[in-house]
Amino acid sequence: MKQKIRNNESKDILLELIAIAFLATGGIFVKLSNLGPINTGFYRVLFSIPLLYPLVRTQLKTISRRDILIILAAGVFLAGDIALWNLSFSYTSVANANLLTNLTPFTVVPLSYFLFKEKVPKLFLLGAGITILGVFILICGKVTPTAGNYLGDLLAFCASFFYGCFLIISYHLRDRISSSMIMFVSAFGSAAALFVMAGLAEGVQVPHRVTELYPLLGLTICLQLIGHNLLAHCQGKINVNLSSIICLSQPVIASVYSFVLFSEKISVMEMLGIAIVIGGIFLVKAQYTKKSGCLEDEVDEEFI
Repeated sequence: MKQKIRNNESKDILLELIAIAFLATGGIFVKLSNLGPINTGFYRVLFSIPLLYPLVRTQLKTISRRDILIILAAGVFLAGDIALWNLSFSYTSVANANLLTNLTPFTVVPLSYFLFKEKVPKLFLLGAGITILGVFILICGKVTPTAGNYLGDLLAFCASFFYGCFLIISYHLRDRISSSMIMFVSAFGSAAALFVMAGLAEGVQVPHRVTELYPLLGLTICLQLIGHNLLAHCQGKINVNLSSIICLSQPVIASVYSFVLFSEKISVMEMLGIAIVIGGIFLVKAQYTKKSGCLEDEVDEEFI
């Protein structure tokens, strides 16, 4: 019996690693897209709607108008995250963008304290201090820094704030609304907001060729269809601390992809910064997940 449990756990760990490997392709497809970053985000959300519909078709009559409006508002926050995250790839490395967008615990924890009076984890300030140190080393450790690099890092950091706001709303709805329903309804709010932002910043763009379409389909299939669903399957089957560590390997995997495909190199100082940031995030995330479960699905639903 024990051997069977170990085998099942090993299988789930492998599946979660595969899920993270698919999720880490997000930045790659954004960089490969011939459309503008915000337009790319718009089509990624748009294409996800028909994929999510079969999962929620029977639940649509049970959701109230009030909850729909709240989730649509959450979708606007998610649109801000997607737009800023996609834009950041034009200026900074895939590894940096993936890492800095994972700073959501430092949005979720303070806002949960002020809005819902949830207790702050004991080691939150220590974790925050470690993370700030790591971010400082990461940003200052670039081999040939440019103003654009710093702008990209700032955009990715701001994206984490918007995603953190989306997470808080989602977390406080999950006791009565399924995760799939939240993602389905929020997609309409995200699509509308991204359409407006794309129109204002880039002009509305329509993919006409296969070369323009395949990165958009890649985002939808690799992230929505495979990555998110596979990770959702694994969540709860693995020790939460181990799961957190696996999820935080996403920036490392993304950096491997970017090195192979785009020859993006990371300095020793940047590697050190990444390691320190991951340590600080894990310190906070593991505690908060144990207490409330708010961040348990952070990467599960990351970046429609």
